[in-house]
Amino acid sequence: MTLHDEIARRRTFAVIAHPDAGKTTLTEKLLLFGGAIHVAGAVKSNKIKKGATSDFMEIERQRGISVATAVMGFEYAGCKINILDTPGHEDFAEDTYRTLTAVDSVIIVIDGAKGVEAQTRKLMDVCRMRKTPVIVFINKLDRPSKEPFDLLDEVEKELHIRVRPLAFPISNGPTFKGVYNLYEKNLSLFTSDEKLTADASTIEIHDLQAPELAQHIGEKFADQLRQDVELVEGVYDAFDREAYLRGELAPVFFGSAVNNFGVRELLECFVRIAPSPRPAPTESRTVEPQEGKMTGFVFKIHANMDPNHRDRIAFLKICSGMFERNKNYLHVRSGKQMKFSSPTAFMAEKKSVIDEAWPGDIVGLHDTGNFKIGDTFTEGETLKFTGIPSFAPEQFRYIENADPMKFKQLAKGIDQLMDEGVAQLFTSSLNGRKIIGTVGALQFEVIQYRLEHEYNASCRWEPISIYKACWIESDNAEQLADFKKRKHTNMAVDKHGRDVFLADTNYALTLAQENFKDIRFSFASEF
Repeated sequence: MTLHDEIARRRTFAVIAHPDAGKTTLTEKLLLFGGAIHVAGAVKSNKIKKGATSDFMEIERQRGISVATAVMGFEYAGCKINILDTPGHEDFAEDTYRTLTAVDSVIIVIDGAKGVEAQTRKLMDVCRMRKTPVIVFINKLDRPSKEPFDLLDEVEKELHIRVRPLAFPISNGPTFKGVYNLYEKNLSLFTSDEKLTADASTIEIHDLQAPELAQHIGEKFADQLRQDVELVEGVYDAFDREAYLRGELAPVFFGSAVNNFGVRELLECFVRIAPSPRPAPTESRTVEPQEGKMTGFVFKIHANMDPNHRDRIAFLKICSGMFERNKNYLHVRSGKQMKFSSPTAFMAEKKSVIDEAWPGDIVGLHDTGNFKIGDTFTEGETLKFTGIPSFAPEQFRYIENADPMKFKQLAKGIDQLMDEGVAQLFTSSLNGRKIIGTVGALQFEVIQYRLEHEYNASCRWEPISIYKACWIESDNAEQLADFKKRKHTNMAVDKHGRDVFLADTNYALTLAQENFKDIRFSFASEF
């Protein structure tokens, strides 16, 4: 196959959601339909096995939540599908945010009973920032759920995106009959016997007025479906793939992932409409996937996957050209040439060494501490990919050395864990003390645990009252200097030497924004 053919058949996407919306279940079922696993649940058990091989995952096993993005690839209908299943727990949202920089589209899972939740809104903001195409899957229709039109209105209002249903449910909860596929014009019927198989009976009904519709679902539900579909066609414009690819329109599917229901419709439509690898922005130019020379960037680093070897794996997203094993590539930040003897692909249940990879693929590189998030690899050109976000933390504590004999180990540990993007480090302008900022409180436990077990260093936390950290910039140098002087006690610098304002209350932040009009306060930065 040519480079062009390999690109055209790639689909790289992330599954994102609020915790417990059914994200991992949907991922499992997509793998089941794709033939990557034969028994649903293998992904879960694989995660547990993987957890047992890693010190870091000890905390994951105790809590029963995902803390790391899993990468899985399989072939389906002539396409190479790469799924990134992300952590749902908000304390590990940083990992999810960065994963979104490595995908070309996203499936958002929403619980039909709960509707749009807080974490879903945050994740959608990141997608909007990057104009990432989004498909919405409304899950758990086998349980009592909100009305479909209410859910569609809620998605439009809460996620600020136009929607277009491509499937429509027939009732929900105990009377859930199935899903009418508006895209294919056929009907999938739900029977409780089909929970364990990969097949649901599909009946082709192109004319909803046909009498056989009532034979299958009953007169009452047939009338309701006719009214609903007429309303959908009247209220919503026809599906516009270009608007979807621009990130302005979200196709919506309904179903029940635990019962394999609506999953095949989602997968088949996804393969048809989802984008193949898209151009990637750099500081100097836009990289097109069809370019002959290899480029790629590191979007995630996972340290100490195997405690016996203290290995770190860097996840490299290929953006253009063909990646080859044992070929020299330029590591742009250090200016050194590097080659990789055992790059790995993540195939559902095992890592396997690969000889080549194409745009859209995710490659695992063994890292001895040389790489950082955002690092670029090329065949000689000096590029830096942009748009890898680092969000303003919401929880803060001073970090203090608990063992004066282990000062060096602590410094090294903090330095490496911050490179991995576990949390963010700020140095106070007032007293020079180190402040760690995280997205959630659980991260402090993870950092303390890893410093102790991986770096033989011990730390203790001390409270600090901070409402929000925001990066500040201004073209008005005089006003910026005045602001830093007045707010000296609340100023800090981040790991990259950028100015950060640590507001102690919402009122202080609002007042600062009102009084200093020429200063830009941003709650997200880039690596």
